[in-house]
Amino acid sequence: MRRNLGPRIALVVVVVALAIWYLYPPTKRINLGLDLQGGIHLVLGVDTDKAVEAQVERAGDTVRAELEKKGIAASKIERRGTTELAIQLPSPQSWDAALAAVSETLGAFDRKEADQAAGRIVMALKPREAAQIRELAVRQGLETIRNRVDQFGVAEPSIQQQGDNRILVQLPGVQDPERAKALIGKTALLEFKLVDDRVDPETALRTGVPEGDEILYQKRIDKETHQERKIPFLVQKKAYVTGRDVATARVSIDQNTSEPYVSVDFNAAGARAFADLTDANVGRRLAIVLDGNVHSAPQIRERIPSGRAQITGGFTSAEATDLAIVLRAGALPAPVQVLEERTVGPSLGADSIRKGLISTAAAALAVVLFMLIYYRLSGLVADLALALNLLLLMAAMAGFHATLTLPGIAGVVLTIGMAVDTNILIFERIREELRAGKTVRAAIDAGFSRAFRTIIDTHVTVLVSAAILYQFGTGPVKGFAVSLAIGILVSLFTAVFFTRLIFDLIYMGSRRVERISI
Repeated sequence: MRRNLGPRIALVVVVVALAIWYLYPPTKRINLGLDLQGGIHLVLGVDTDKAVEAQVERAGDTVRAELEKKGIAASKIERRGTTELAIQLPSPQSWDAALAAVSETLGAFDRKEADQAAGRIVMALKPREAAQIRELAVRQGLETIRNRVDQFGVAEPSIQQQGDNRILVQLPGVQDPERAKALIGKTALLEFKLVDDRVDPETALRTGVPEGDEILYQKRIDKETHQERKIPFLVQKKAYVTGRDVATARVSIDQNTSEPYVSVDFNAAGARAFADLTDANVGRRLAIVLDGNVHSAPQIRERIPSGRAQITGGFTSAEATDLAIVLRAGALPAPVQVLEERTVGPSLGADSIRKGLISTAAAALAVVLFMLIYYRLSGLVADLALALNLLLLMAAMAGFHATLTLPGIAGVVLTIGMAVDTNILIFERIREELRAGKTVRAAIDAGFSRAFRTIIDTHVTVLVSAAILYQFGTGPVKGFAVSLAIGILVSLFTAVFFTRLIFDLIYMGSRRVERISI
């Protein structure tokens, strides 16, 4: 270790220069967590039963199509409860063929009832399949919400699953909770359905909705009274094109009204389906439905082969932007409900930063004074290593785009103690070697070499603990684990490499050294 002083000094200079470059300016380089800069904390509950119900209803559509292929008519196919599907046949003549087709098509279902005399077949979704659908709904919901938040432009959000059906969302720096909740919680199920003009919607409400139809409403705000009106539409239940067929969505401006609208481009399959739909229904109205609400119902004037549609509805610029975001990110597989909401104001975050900085400065000052008083010149070397440790720690967090949280500041304070503890191990070992009668140079060599194994053991133990905290902890705990792990790795460089370099420069020269200030 006495040799190669030049390359070792150059390495320290390069590391310090890189640290300053990564860290400057600190206000733009270090991301602050929710507890420091304020923002929104949401806990969302995923209605996994709705995902199961949707899967059962899609299975019913599949069965109906399969029976029609075989020339078998089904008078009614409906969902019962959450997991059961009832198929009603008009006559028992085609019972055997229908039963075989249903059993073959619904492989994920168990047969619960088969009454040939009544022409009724009841299938129940297997419990294992239902559990998988629920689990997948939460995972898909988490990824969909993450995609929406990323496109919304939130820096360093925290989005993770909690329990079986909950999602934790933390959005630092966001101060508009209503818009954030609307963006995150919107199911964004886009459907294109034909309007049934054979019956007036008001008449259908009084006399009953025809089979295969449903009543949906369009919400309109009167520009003069600012009151909301609900206009009923009688539409077919079948959705010919859905949000799954959307390739991209963007905000455009109407040149005539200067109002924003959302332009939707379909993928190849969606474009073909949309072209066939418009070709076969020229003159009819097509309802554009989002989450069960009719946004518009324009008349189909000609075949539209371009695979492009427009969603209008008197949007503001922000509403159109958010709608385009959720359509690009995709629909949630199941509705979500806000179970817990907390808004952290920026003043509280500023107070947390101030107290965190005070605690860190107090801890560092106490350690610096102790090392100077107890270890003298060697303590000053340890203090220089500690300053370098803090510089490298903050630079590493900036370089890795880590988020600094209040528990993260606690990790920094703990790192200060761990870094100094490493120097204390080395200094006490050197003292032991000096008491054993060794020369200064021999004591320094032996102190660093013999303390190294103990240092490695302690650092590896802390790293393993930090990894466990990061793997299984929530957002704040992860912030603590990140700062602790980075600090421990940096302390190996500062306490062992940097401190040894300073000792070599002071005591390991050509002249003979009789005493050491330790």
